[in-house]
Amino acid sequence: MSIAFLLTSLIVVASPGTGVLYTLAVALTRGSRASIAAAFGCTLGIIPAMLAAMLGLAAVMHASALAFSTLKWLGVIYLLYMSWQALRETGALAVDGRPDARSSRRVIATGFLINILNPKLSIFFLAFLPQFIAADESHPLPRMLELSGAFMVMTFAVFVLYGLFAASVRDRIVTKPRVMTWLRRAFAGGFAVLGARLAFAER
Repeated sequence: MSIAFLLTSLIVVASPGTGVLYTLAVALTRGSRASIAAAFGCTLGIIPAMLAAMLGLAAVMHASALAFSTLKWLGVIYLLYMSWQALRETGALAVDGRPDARSSRRVIATGFLINILNPKLSIFFLAFLPQFIAADESHPLPRMLELSGAFMVMTFAVFVLYGLFAASVRDRIVTKPRVMTWLRRAFAGGFAVLGARLAFAER
């Protein structure tokens, strides 16, 4: 596995985006354990994009305006819904000092949905992974699986680090209602901005 692939993947994974924002929000509202669940859910959400790239579905979506737009608008609606939940302090972003198994499943499911409803992720895999597969590669599919697996491991590790860092300052923030209010507004605004960006995204 090349250094170029690992460095490029690290830059992509560490760049602030929907998954990072969601993991930080969960860490600050629910703590370290829930942030790991969020990171796991976001990582699981990569699998459909990876499979789509391997099966050629991402190419179909790239070529089909209707398929791309349908998934894109579903993603926009979901991000706006996340923004509303952040403001209302409900759902996966509700402040909870003792997250149970049910709430952890909700956190994972939300992270999963955030990624699978992003059509740019599938197209990213379609454009990104083949660059690191040699033209004369005798087994391109196993190689693609290897690269995808490495990307997923890196995603999980980086998101967990983001989450644990945010969770480490959680106790100082949760006890301050005004700070939490502004944080909720900031996260709501962040999800709304990401939704707007996705709304204007082109294939």
